[in-house]
Amino acid sequence: MAAKGEGRAIGIDLGTTYSCVAAWKHDRIEIIPNDQGNRTTPSYVAFSGADRLIGDAAKNQVASNPVNTVFDAKRLIGRKFSDPMVQSDMICWPFKVIPVTDKPMIVVTYKGEEKQFTAEEISSMVLTKMKDIAEAYLGSTVTDAVVTVPAYFNDSQRQATKAAGSIAGLKVLRIVNEPTAAAIAYGSDKRVTSSVAKNVLIFDLGGGTFDVSVATIEADVTEVKAVTGDTHLGGQDMDNRMVDYLMKEFKSKTGKDISRNARAIRRLRSACERAKRVLSSAFETPIEIESLFEGIDLFSTITRAKFEELNMDLFIKCMDLVKTCLSDARMDKSSVDEVVMVGGSSRILKVQEMLKEIFNGKEVCKTINPDEAVAYGAAVLAAKLSGEGDDSVQNVVLLDVTPLSLGIQCDGDVMSVIIPRNTPIPTRKEKHNFATVVDNQTSVAFPVYEGERSKATENNLLGNFSLKGIPAAPRGVAKFKVCFNIDENGILNVSAEHMETGLMNKITITNDKDRLSSEEIERMIEDAEKYKLEDEEHMKKAEARYALEDYAYNSRDAIRSAAKVTAADRKKMEKAFRSFTKWQVSNKHAEVYEFKHKMEELEAVFNPIITNMNQE
Repeated sequence: MAAKGEGRAIGIDLGTTYSCVAAWKHDRIEIIPNDQGNRTTPSYVAFSGADRLIGDAAKNQVASNPVNTVFDAKRLIGRKFSDPMVQSDMICWPFKVIPVTDKPMIVVTYKGEEKQFTAEEISSMVLTKMKDIAEAYLGSTVTDAVVTVPAYFNDSQRQATKAAGSIAGLKVLRIVNEPTAAAIAYGSDKRVTSSVAKNVLIFDLGGGTFDVSVATIEADVTEVKAVTGDTHLGGQDMDNRMVDYLMKEFKSKTGKDISRNARAIRRLRSACERAKRVLSSAFETPIEIESLFEGIDLFSTITRAKFEELNMDLFIKCMDLVKTCLSDARMDKSSVDEVVMVGGSSRILKVQEMLKEIFNGKEVCKTINPDEAVAYGAAVLAAKLSGEGDDSVQNVVLLDVTPLSLGIQCDGDVMSVIIPRNTPIPTRKEKHNFATVVDNQTSVAFPVYEGERSKATENNLLGNFSLKGIPAAPRGVAKFKVCFNIDENGILNVSAEHMETGLMNKITITNDKDRLSSEEIERMIEDAEKYKLEDEEHMKKAEARYALEDYAYNSRDAIRSAAKVTAADRKKMEKAFRSFTKWQVSNKHAEVYEFKHKMEELEAVFNPIITNMNQE
């Protein structure tokens, strides 16, 4: 167990819209509240002329500063700028995204300068916030973390998330699938009352992603049978449908098009997000926004029926993926003991009703908090991997699966699958049927792909390596054995061996041209430290300013309200206070030493008056 003062390990649910952190404390896993007392923190980062805001503070000012407030970074992480998903999302974002060698870069104005950030850097800022929240609560340094990702994240997205952790100064002990973490949380919750094996379907519908997973949970063992999902389906998409509907309604009533006004769209989106939440308990809700655009108000009403109509195709897609996951797990729906709801969007009543229909009237399980279950499960793994916790944590066994098929590109652009999707990991698989395709071939390339398309190049390229120096021979004579090995962290090692000579080469899938290099990560770590120091400096300035203002106003009020103060002292105080208020207007961004110097000036005037006043 980690000793007091040593680095602690935490579990982080890095969400599209909200993030959550948990850790082992007081002999149990605890969800850690942030500085506002909230148990989830918005995954928002805002930049302004003076400072950088993360979390609640960033989201609270989004309507007034939309172009410099970044959210949805999770939808960009590990993707290319040319990705159709990125192109469709960009239409809805008020902030600017540009391509740099097909890598999406987020552009903001910070301290009067244009800055470019990768999605990894923005995500690292959110992770830093979660790390700070945990350190304040635990009273010790946090060095390690288990970070969750959607089950259907590909290798690039997983590696990018791991890079974000490194930039935030965290050693990422494990990247774990979100529904798998939720299954661990469910198992921990139920273990005290039942040791009978249960088949559990985890339905995880969050702000930006959807996952469904089938797992068998028995005592301390969580065995994932199958996962599937969509990394571009969630509550944000449902908000977008409402925004589009209300924009058209506003235009039809007023003739005004607000689609290019970032501030108006942001205010409308916030109202739609609130309406979506209300519709989980009400049949209709008003949407009222004063002076939305050019002084014109928006007054409308959204009914639950209209919300369901706008999003029915998304709900149906979720149900289709549930059926696919059951099929992949080779499990009949009647064999599912519990349907566990995870993610804020799983509260939508129509989604729950449709799930109930699929499972012949079975009520969905609501005994675990959908916003906190993923972070809870991640914290269980973090405690186990760091040696913290009691036997209930240390005895947890996780048997996960690989979400996508892995294979080699063969002649004719054919994807030869070595490890099919939903194969339990860790795993090792070999294939011996590879051969040269032309006469006298002395070099063979082995491009490694992940995905479900039969055409290799339509899948995601993970890496490429070659065997050179093969003895010349007629086509098909030289034979090769290819081995894929995935460890418990999901790290893939691929090797190829020439059967006759034993000539071998291998690759560990860690970085390719589309990912951050170790040098880039190192630079971003240095930048993150610089931004942290800037944030701390800004906080010191703010504290010095507030201390000065509190002293000035409190002293003025005390002297004004005192009966026994001479007219000369009162006049001296008022003169000093007027001088201070004039200085205050033009020195809001003064340095700490300037605030302290001004404090000394005021104390020289006010303190003797207050001392005399108290003596009398």
